[in-house]
Amino acid sequence: MRSEIRFLLNGKTQHVSDVAGDLTLLEWLRGQPHLRGTKQGCAEGDCGACTVTVARPDAMGRLEYRPVNSCILFLGMIDGSAIRTVEGLASPDGKLHPVQSAMVATDASQCGFCTPGFVMSLYAAWQNGRGLSANDVDTTLAGNLCRCTGYRPIIDAASMLDHGRDGDLAKTDMVNDAAMLVALSSAKDQQDDICLGDGATRFIAPATSASFAEIYAKEADATIVGGATDVGLWVTKQHRKLGTFIWTGRVAGFDQIETHSDFMRIRPAVTHQQFLHHNADDLPECAELLRRFGALQVRSSGTVCGNVANASPIGDLPPVLMALASKIELTKASKTRILDLENFFLDYGKQDRQSGEFLSAILVPQGPAPHLRCYKISKRFDQDISAVMLAANLHLDDGVITDICLAFGGMAGIPKRANLAEAKLAGKPLDMAHFKAAAAALMDDFTPLSDMRGSAEYRLLTSQNLLIKYGLELISSRQMRLAGADLAVGLEGWS
Repeated sequence: MRSEIRFLLNGKTQHVSDVAGDLTLLEWLRGQPHLRGTKQGCAEGDCGACTVTVARPDAMGRLEYRPVNSCILFLGMIDGSAIRTVEGLASPDGKLHPVQSAMVATDASQCGFCTPGFVMSLYAAWQNGRGLSANDVDTTLAGNLCRCTGYRPIIDAASMLDHGRDGDLAKTDMVNDAAMLVALSSAKDQQDDICLGDGATRFIAPATSASFAEIYAKEADATIVGGATDVGLWVTKQHRKLGTFIWTGRVAGFDQIETHSDFMRIRPAVTHQQFLHHNADDLPECAELLRRFGALQVRSSGTVCGNVANASPIGDLPPVLMALASKIELTKASKTRILDLENFFLDYGKQDRQSGEFLSAILVPQGPAPHLRCYKISKRFDQDISAVMLAANLHLDDGVITDICLAFGGMAGIPKRANLAEAKLAGKPLDMAHFKAAAAALMDDFTPLSDMRGSAEYRLLTSQNLLIKYGLELISSRQMRLAGADLAVGLEGWS
């Protein structure tokens, strides 16, 4: 087990040891190499002022530049990666990077505090060769907030970027970073576990699944870290001393989605962005939800398994995965067990997980789900926590409802199915009278709480309206399909 991490910072090799296991990348950047262009705004991964890029080679040796919030990323999580900050964009002779030049040309900065974060988010998109149409700009910058300039000049800067014109520069950075990363660590280095920090606060990064399971079985009180999009806040906002962290992100194979004939197997380090790309065609409703509940910085770090294992009653993914009839795999040392995801959540803060057992995979049925709908109600459209979340799915057999699941977030202490409402719909024809009866049954399914995101009365009424909306959408869609089929049959008579 080695006690140092190795990475690239703006094209230069770094070897770091003798730091606390809970030190964040932002703290280190501003305190050690004194790179203070990266700012601390919210310290919770919300404002984007601390955005930097992280790149690691994939199986083909290609680099993907991911924007991340360095304020909640632990330093141990960047081993073997190429980090780029705003100070690393201009050429050695002082010539500005095209992204920086565009920001200057459009007067896209006023106080300048948030500007480095915007620049780095645009740099990641530019470096990856992605177009920046109006829709792309919104997605690219959803995780960056500006309090004084307004967004129009920033969007203008993004729109004037021409990746093709400066493609050689992007390729040069990519080739240089990839070559230096290969030289940075040997095959043996990649197989070694890492332990960063002292006895009080340790950050352990196992290299293999067997090592991860063995370490966690022995250190069951340790905190498992996926993307740190939640655990990072425990440190930066709650100032908790967590002792030992065990990170999933360095384990070989943990970042894979394994596709089988009838299900996909999502491993512990698969990010929300990976999941979005993988399911954009088959599960567009889920993909759109993922775009909303976390900006690129969050989706590039946060993990699907982490979102489920966190077991938050207002987490957005558990209801969706429940609606898809997903199962989970739990591992302790060399033993595994599988259970339905809905049975994993027992009570607030309590899951069916034994000491030393971790969530090693989520098993999601393969293929499209044409009747899946995901409804997220939040005060802010992008990157906000839900007040109420409904994931609904059913099958239709000749117009009759079968295999229905109505899974809610924000309505109880756990993500929970509305069993009584489901019973009002199961075996019934697709008719609004039955959806209204199911909506009324939600009063007996849930006793929601009041908090800053909504009162109990608001949550109940909203959940009922969402269920009615689901019925209206399905019935309207079916009627349109049937009308289209009738029209097609009628037209055949004219041929």
